[in-house]
Amino acid sequence: MIPAAEFATIDAVRDFNRFYTNFLGVLNKAYLDSPYTLTDVRVLFEVGFRGGVAASALTRDLHLDPAYLSRIVKRFREDGLIETTPDPIDARSQIIKVTDKGQAKFEEFVRRSRAQIAGYFEKLAIGEPERVVAAMRTIQDTLGTDETAAAPAIIRHHRIGDIGWIVQSQARFYSEEYGWDHRFEGLVAEVAGKFLSNFNPQKDRCWIAERGGLNVGSAMIVDGGDGVAKLRLLYVDKAARGLGLGKLLVDECIRFSRDAGYKKLSLWTNDILDAARAIYIRAGFKLVVEERHRMFGPELNGQTWVLDL
Repeated sequence: MIPAAEFATIDAVRDFNRFYTNFLGVLNKAYLDSPYTLTDVRVLFEVGFRGGVAASALTRDLHLDPAYLSRIVKRFREDGLIETTPDPIDARSQIIKVTDKGQAKFEEFVRRSRAQIAGYFEKLAIGEPERVVAAMRTIQDTLGTDETAAAPAIIRHHRIGDIGWIVQSQARFYSEEYGWDHRFEGLVAEVAGKFLSNFNPQKDRCWIAERGGLNVGSAMIVDGGDGVAKLRLLYVDKAARGLGLGKLLVDECIRFSRDAGYKKLSLWTNDILDAARAIYIRAGFKLVVEERHRMFGPELNGQTWVLDL
């Protein structure tokens, strides 16, 4: 028996499935006003993306009945979109490849599908497409199998809009996780604003960790004067924990500070942020000052750490 408390969650999933099925047009016979169904096009996509695939692999990966796939393949072959050859590994299967005509049709579907999605996103407010993609990524990463490995993360320099994301994401995270109040958001906004106002590419730098097209981490170096660089706003989103991004961001900060000619690298943190402190300790930072405070509501123990470069 399913516990009664789980019914609401299960029904919410079923409601989403019905909505998303209709959104994708799965219930429509034709896909993008073509003579093909969504399943037909999914087969063509897989063959086109893979550059050739065994029919047995398609039935397994797309969970298709072999007879149903056979009818799709027969139709595509008659339309001149694919060609087949015997599978040297499995005599009961065949290798499917797209023809030049099939490649052109495949690329047409890709273009039209992208344009259709772009049309939906153009109707949304600024920031909403990113929220939608983030939710999709959460579903994929949480429910996906080992075969659907998550996209690797990259570290890049900041772009327009990234600094606003830093303020929003960190204010929300520390409020939800630690109960810090609006004054922390004010501090982050102040640091971020000064970074933009005083930005000197020779002495200042901001890095963004990106994964699957979404921002998942950040760190800044700003000029603290007297040959001291300040590491500010180190952050890694919960969805990207365990990937080593915090260490990568700190390593970038250290490398840049040395190359920029700084003598010391300083940072301020709080002792409850254990994961960040562990990174600082491993990188060679030394604790120089501690002080109790209530800058953000709860009582905290602030710490200043310094690394000789």
